[in-house]
Amino acid sequence: MEPRRRVVLTGAGGQIGQAIVPLLPADWDVLCTDLEARKDVAALDVTDPDACHRFFTGADAVVHLAAVPDPAASWERLLPANVVGAYQVAEAAANCGVRRLVLASSLHAVSAVPAQTQVRTDDAPRPANLYGATKAWAEALGAWVAATTATSVVALRIGYFAVRRPEIETMPASEVSAWLSRRDAAELVRAAVEADGFTFIVAHGISANRYRRADLQDTMQQLSYRPVDDAWSS
Repeated sequence: MEPRRRVVLTGAGGQIGQAIVPLLPADWDVLCTDLEARKDVAALDVTDPDACHRFFTGADAVVHLAAVPDPAASWERLLPANVVGAYQVAEAAANCGVRRLVLASSLHAVSAVPAQTQVRTDDAPRPANLYGATKAWAEALGAWVAATTATSVVALRIGYFAVRRPEIETMPASEVSAWLSRRDAAELVRAAVEADGFTFIVAHGISANRYRRADLQDTMQQLSYRPVDDAWSS
């Protein structure tokens, strides 16, 4: 019997982490971590390089979700987790010989692209806030790791994640069209970990919405990502 795929998940106590862990493949050996320990979640400060090395040693993949997720956050709030932590995670994953590093970027990395223009995966970062700039930094770190080490990287530009389908009558169209459901988020992470044939790609993290803020063609093709939910269809 082949050994189970060991996957370390940072930020497992966050909104996305808590939602997707129960839906990840049963044949994965998932190690959940967050800044504070809780039931089934180990304590990991992603700004601590030694701790990152301890947790990542022997892992097949690292899925890095840990971050301050607030688009209005100040530099002081963003610096530890989003800037320093992203670097420490990327470097530790590469130094530990992790096969695949999955970095949670965000569509905020391209939020200054006009609303009437659909975002493409090959669009250069164009953030409209400092949070988006830290996600562009994470993408740059991923490109650096992929270009200089044996670790391949997927940077996920995640859209508007919500467990419940958005109210299309009351919510901004930009958020509805960028919706990422719980089960599609889990499928996206599965695909990002298991896909092969590349060194570095940027992928879009939205569901199969009828109208899409971000193009999904490249992501579906490169990762074999198969989203099923649609914000416009119950």
